Amino acid sequence: MSDLDILFEDNHLLVINKPAELITMGAETGPTLHIHATEYLRKRYNKPGRAYLGIVSRLDSMTSGVIVMAKTSKAASRLTPQFSGQGKDLASKTYLAVLEGCLDAEYGELVDHVAKNDSARRMEIVPKQRDGAQLARLRYVCLAATPDASLVAVRLLTGRKHQIRLQFAHLGFPVWGDRKYDASNPFESGIALHSWKLEITHPTLRERVGWSAPLPESWQKFGKLIPSRRNLVLDNSMEAKLGTPEQR
Repeated sequence: MSDLDILFEDNHLLVINKPAELITMGAETGPTLHIHATEYLRKRYNKPGRAYLGIVSRLDSMTSGVIVMAKTSKAASRLTPQFSGQGKDLASKTYLAVLEGCLDAEYGELVDHVAKNDSARRMEIVPKQRDGAQLARLRYVCLAATPDASLVAVRLLTGRKHQIRLQFAHLGFPVWGDRKYDASNPFESGIALHSWKLEITHPTLRERVGWSAPLPESWQKFGKLIPSRRNLVLDNSMEAKLGTPEQR
């Protein structure tokens, strides 16, 4: 793997633009973002052993974009509740996705209950009463559409595994390139799902901070949807439609 794309670093945080097709952590063999990041810290600060780096949230291996890691145990303990939905200052996560098909709604909210299907190694929509069912909520704004594809900004109001991928596939608009969830079109690197913006409460400064990650070069193929990949913005009305995690 080439050098990490570091968006921000201080004494407590390491914020990285993760490439697609790299898992965050947990593989028994092979590279992970966590391994690369700890090695980066070891070399940069000339540490004799493995550097501490806490995982407070994860991105799917097929998803690219901004992710934050904790450089101290204090930072990890204060960040974890923000991502688990237990704190009052919750992390705000905004994704960009290209969906197969043309959405006919300018914006909307998806509310489902989801559970793991271990035999199929994927998540699925289930009845609310099923054992293990978890509430999954997100809001989206359609930024552009063609007859074949739609570009949406998505704000997670809950953080379930494969949530965006599953809920849009269930709606009939799978993420481009996501064969696991019934997409029919190929994508050269991962899937067309990108962790675009992340906002948290800084663990020591106790003020809101945020970052955005530019889209990968592989998204150039969607030129008609995204004429300027590095200048996408959400206006105030779009932000209001997406809401905040506290509005669950």
